[in-house]
Amino acid sequence: MKARVRYAPSPTGLQHIGSVRTALFNYLFARSQGGSFILRLEDTDRARYSEAYVKNLYDTFKWLGFYWDEGPDTGGPKAPYIQSERFDIYRKHAEQLVQMGKAYYCFCSDDKKFKDNEPENEEIETAGGYGYTRTCRSIDPIEARKRVQLGQAHVIRLKIPLEGSTSFDDVLLGRIEWKNTDINPDPVLLKSDGYPTYHLANVVDDHLMDITHVMRAQEWISSAPLHIIMYEAFGWKAPVLCHLPMVLGEDGHKLSKRHGATAVDEFRKKGYLPAALINYVAMLGCSYEEGRDLFSLPELEKLFLMEKINKAPAIFDYVKLEWFNGQYIRMLTDAELASLVLPYLAEASYISQPPTQKENELLLKLAPLIRDRLRFLSEAPKMLKFLFEEPELPEAVEFIPKKKDALFAYGMLEQALQLLGQADLHDHDACEAAFRAEAEKLGCKLGDLLMPLRVALTGTKVSPPLFHSMALMDRQIIEKRIGAAMEHLKNLEHVGRAKDE
Repeated sequence: MKARVRYAPSPTGLQHIGSVRTALFNYLFARSQGGSFILRLEDTDRARYSEAYVKNLYDTFKWLGFYWDEGPDTGGPKAPYIQSERFDIYRKHAEQLVQMGKAYYCFCSDDKKFKDNEPENEEIETAGGYGYTRTCRSIDPIEARKRVQLGQAHVIRLKIPLEGSTSFDDVLLGRIEWKNTDINPDPVLLKSDGYPTYHLANVVDDHLMDITHVMRAQEWISSAPLHIIMYEAFGWKAPVLCHLPMVLGEDGHKLSKRHGATAVDEFRKKGYLPAALINYVAMLGCSYEEGRDLFSLPELEKLFLMEKINKAPAIFDYVKLEWFNGQYIRMLTDAELASLVLPYLAEASYISQPPTQKENELLLKLAPLIRDRLRFLSEAPKMLKFLFEEPELPEAVEFIPKKKDALFAYGMLEQALQLLGQADLHDHDACEAAFRAEAEKLGCKLGDLLMPLRVALTGTKVSPPLFHSMALMDRQIIEKRIGAAMEHLKNLEHVGRAKDE
């Protein structure tokens, strides 16, 4: 049988980095084996369920660019792929375990904890802590069946062996063994409202959907012995288990909002490219080719090996992810980058959406100016603001090159104004050559001549290439900004006095 793996999220929250890594590893394994990747929605937690989270799930993976072969929206031979549509299947299998003597009806209730004397759905608090006391396990099966037929509220509990141990082999962690006395005693499989617990639905679905390998977070290890017991109770072969190490923040604690963005939507809004995010997440705790960092999705599909996943937790490094994003931005064509920064420029009201033909032409000219400077797409409006708005004049010290003074900066602006009056702003090379020659004539560095001009035109010391930027600006605006900067510097007492002399 070809490999069949699944991603089985509960739509009770936004998709985050940890869940995306689980989905990605499953997807890559399926592709590397020529198998199938399945999406199953485990939506039995109706208190926290939301359609908005389902939509977020679909939107996230469409944006990331890798998708499932079978699922609720695509269909497939094992439909339905939504647990709330499979309740009859779960009840049938829970009843089957009762008939086989592997499970039993439980009528216990805890009046202090549950209303209407309903039988307990999860654990009952005992003197020794939480754990069911197996009170109903000794009820005669015939008597229990009669009580059910009379309509008495009940749950179905799995019989955990009272002795011995349960073991399984994990691809990464090796042999894991639990004493049966340490396993949650006789957990509920089917609740009194007909809803299955996670354990029942998970095992039944994995079996009926022919899942061959289960790759999930290590936080589910404690559930594995219980699932193995259920597989054995049904007489089914359990899938191969691979529990993935956690993703931690740099402080060694589980990655959470306190470390920064964790929801994929946050990365998307900030301007990360899906290819960069996929590449980085794929390398969280997994190795591919030594000495290489950048991989396309098709390359990852070919190179992925479950055995190359590290046992140790992965550390999420936001700085490294920024580097990845920058690398992928550098690979974009002018047209691709223009299209990607358009929504951010439109949100800042710099470009209309959809853009006019003239704006499209401008976007194509802007793209190469910012490509090598962007860490995130969302930085584009701030980086290009000076082309659309009048920048505020910064403090005088910002105009002054290192080891120079305000009078020197004023003089550089005078020289720049004269040079630009004679220059063809659209001939970048000629314009730069003229400034370089002037700097040599003045006996200063080219940077010292350009820095006051850059600050005057852009409002900052760091900007896109200056000569290319000026080619996109109206000459009158350039002269006006230089004049305002000179007046700003002239207002300094010592500069004004020197000019008057």
